[in-house]
Amino acid sequence: MENLVFEGFKFMVLGMGTVFAFLTLMIVAMNIQSYIVHKLFPEPVATPDSSTTKKPSAKIAAISAAISHHKNVKG
Repeated sequence: MENLVFEGFKFMVLGMGTVFAFLTLMIVAMNIQSYIVHKLFPEPVATPDSSTTKKPSAKIAAISAAISHHKNVKG
């Protein structure tokens, strides 16, 4: 009976070790692939346009009005 328990633990450790080794290898491979993809295809640097630098005052005013209306409504 002791021998069967020992064999069970041995197979359990072997299986868990195999899964751990595979997952570790997979993480390393994915990190290497990520490094290669970022080197070959870098993200483009966004240049600020004049349309993005000006503040949309109409939108800010509408949002402020909606917030103040929401705070004043009783319900």
